[in-house]
Amino acid sequence: MPADAGVAGTPRRTRRPGTVLAVAAAVALLVGGGTAVAVGLAGRDAQAPPPLSAPAPSSRPTPVSSASGPSAPAATTPEPTSTLAPAETARPAPAAAPVQVSIPSIGVSSDLLHLGLQADGTLEVPQGDDFDRAAWYDGSPRPGDIGPAVIEGHVSSKARGPSVFFELSTLAVGDRVEVLREDGTTASFEVYDLQQFPKNGFPTLQVYGNTQGPELRLITCGGTIAESDGHFSDNIVVFARAVQA
Repeated sequence: MPADAGVAGTPRRTRRPGTVLAVAAAVALLVGGGTAVAVGLAGRDAQAPPPLSAPAPSSRPTPVSSASGPSAPAATTPEPTSTLAPAETARPAPAAAPVQVSIPSIGVSSDLLHLGLQADGTLEVPQGDDFDRAAWYDGSPRPGDIGPAVIEGHVSSKARGPSVFFELSTLAVGDRVEVLREDGTTASFEVYDLQQFPKNGFPTLQVYGNTQGPELRLITCGGTIAESDGHFSDNIVVFARAVQA
């Protein structure tokens, strides 16, 4: 899907018709902030990216459940009374919107589009002059807020060649991802897992389920290329969690 912001002065090429980002499911998770959307990047992507790096140890967090537990037993002793009003817990202000993503280890620096869903339920994708830019899905948390922020990018196309996330599969555990926000602050994330999933079996909850803290998902295409339509069979997903800059 989206790609590198491109080198200043490099002429942009018109996006080849027919490239779409298919949304296999759009499931609102009504707890803790998080939207589950199984994303499959489609289009006549002709050049296969590098193979996926060795997967990390099984360190993905368990998705946070919204189900309530058993009712608490009744108290056996009376609770002390107080004339003090209960303290109100101030909710933190939401993070500023993201404007740029940088992945130093693979030389990526891209301005971020803000894209949502189209009327037919498919995700909007960078087109035309924006083809080689990454995009933040604005139905996901802002980077730095609780939950998995989602950033995706095109891997390659027959007409354009490698795109912004062409080398995403070569990331390693411990690599950093920096997201600059419109207020000048930066949200820093550290990669803790990389996985490759077939598009026809995308694990929505595993990728987009609610998390205890701020996390990031980077998504592009991978796997084999079908001779019939030139589409990739799989998605590459990078899992990262917030760390101190």
